[in-house]
Amino acid sequence: MRLLCIFGPNLNLLGERERDIYGTLSFERLLELLKDVARKQGIELEVFQSNHEGAIIDAIHEARGKYDGIIINPGAYAHYSIALRDALKAVGIPTIEVHMSNVYAREEFRHHSVTAPVCWGQITGLGYLGYVLAIEAFVLREKESNV
Repeated sequence: MRLLCIFGPNLNLLGERERDIYGTLSFERLLELLKDVARKQGIELEVFQSNHEGAIIDAIHEARGKYDGIIINPGAYAHYSIALRDALKAVGIPTIEVHMSNVYAREEFRHHSVTAPVCWGQITGLGYLGYVLAIEAFVLREKESNV
């Protein structure tokens, strides 16, 4: 199985920004952890991070035919990027949206995601464990489809 994990704007600053919300785990350490989890599950995990909406859309388009699933933290784009939503819907790749913070316990504008409705599921508020759980969900999905 091949998964693409997309990190949107400002996620490259994990461990440095708003530690009370996002924790102290650095972005680099998070990537190491996720690649280790994936490797133990026999999954090839590719990681992409950009602060630019168009670059994220391009990565989603390029995922067609290459990946069995996408894990995405669109950051603030989740709340308003119809273009990102349309890209996820267009490629038809099962996608899990992850947010490290509990967006529903934060500012009102974060309570609505325009991207979540075109995703297989959403994980929010569990910190870096959300990404680990997303990988596990894809593993379980594959096992169930082979039963």
